[in-house]
Amino acid sequence: MSVQESTFHGFANPVDPSPAELRAWAYQPDSVPLTSMPPDWDLLVAGDRLVTTLFDLAMDPSCPARRFALHCLYIYAADGIRTNFRAHPKRRFRKLVEHAERDGDALMRTWAHNSRVLLARPELFVYREWCEGGLVRENRKIA
Repeated sequence: MSVQESTFHGFANPVDPSPAELRAWAYQPDSVPLTSMPPDWDLLVAGDRLVTTLFDLAMDPSCPARRFALHCLYIYAADGIRTNFRAHPKRRFRKLVEHAERDGDALMRTWAHNSRVLLARPELFVYREWCEGGLVRENRKIA
């Protein structure tokens, strides 16, 4: 039985979910609505520990929580770039961007493009776009 087929019963600790819990939730997001999660849950999960899981979820067009995972990737990218990679390893970030460019669909290639643009021009950071979901909702490339 795959994670997608099993029933998700909730997080042991929603502030610090495991990769398996996050993956199980992402395929059944209505089982624990985002509105019931701790404040700024997106900011809490958008870190190094879960970024690979978030990336895999964002790469899967059939994942019901794909847009949430993509939103978290935007937070991760902005956090790394704005802290000059003190918050997240630059090497991991670059590998994710390259993987998205190589194997991703249009949504993921847009994330990779926007991440590269922000890396080159950090002054283009706008909190609403990167951390409040604006670029995910609008699905647009920044120039």
